[in-house]
Amino acid sequence: MKQYDNRAWLLVLPALVIVTFVGILPLIAVTNYSFLDLFSLNNPYWVGIEWYRNIVTTERFYSSLGRSFLFSAIVLSIQLPLGIWIALLLQRSHRFVVSTVLVLITIPLVVPWNMIPMIWLNFINPNVGLAGRILGWSGVGFDYKFNAPHTWIVLVVMDTWHWLGLVVVPSYAGISSIPPAYYQAAAIDGASRWHIFRFIQLPKMKTVLSMVLLLRFMDSFMIYIEAFRINAGGPNGATAFLSLDLGEEIQAFNYGPAAARSIVYFLIVMTVAWAFKAATGTRKPLAIEPVR
Repeated sequence: MKQYDNRAWLLVLPALVIVTFVGILPLIAVTNYSFLDLFSLNNPYWVGIEWYRNIVTTERFYSSLGRSFLFSAIVLSIQLPLGIWIALLLQRSHRFVVSTVLVLITIPLVVPWNMIPMIWLNFINPNVGLAGRILGWSGVGFDYKFNAPHTWIVLVVMDTWHWLGLVVVPSYAGISSIPPAYYQAAAIDGASRWHIFRFIQLPKMKTVLSMVLLLRFMDSFMIYIEAFRINAGGPNGATAFLSLDLGEEIQAFNYGPAAARSIVYFLIVMTVAWAFKAATGTRKPLAIEPVR
């Protein structure tokens, strides 16, 4: 009788221990706090679902939720096509150009998040920043502090500069993995550049793009440091995302409402991730042609 050795699972134990301490136990603690009114850790008061009811019945929650989804939709609609376009240009470029562009475009990915808004605030400063001086010389009135569209422009451009490399590098890797025989067959058939992209290059990038899409949605949906440092949710709450509402609760030491808001935030992100996985996980079976 064949015996199965499952000792290989022991190799997973270190990862399980780490996930338990940094993920599962904090989630359990926050869930517990969300049902309490914490005057202090030694004197909690049970309030049940009161914090959740207050969150989902306020207009502020839905306004912040709409702004968060809108920001994610804008940055994804810009970064994905732009990143794919740059990857296609690199695929037809010289190796030195490819190496240089990939290095330059990935440098923002290693910049600390709290430094990103400081860099851009100096960049658009009309007194010392290059972009600010150019806008001033051209006579363009740009006021990100009191003009909501201008604040949104700064956030979108800043986020694109920061994360575009995360789209370009996987896209270029997917394109580079295509064997030359595919292009040779397309040339013999007289396929146009659009057909090559549609039926050869895009399918090769589908897997990496789905991963990038999910990661970029989660990052953009949870934006906090950049939006807070740029204008702290202003002007007049025009950039008050869900993350900034959560930050306000924590800074006000409202730990019970903050915990409930964290759980709601977590459930929204997990629901979107599950829906995305369900939508992209269904694959049609390959049709096998009978041999004649």
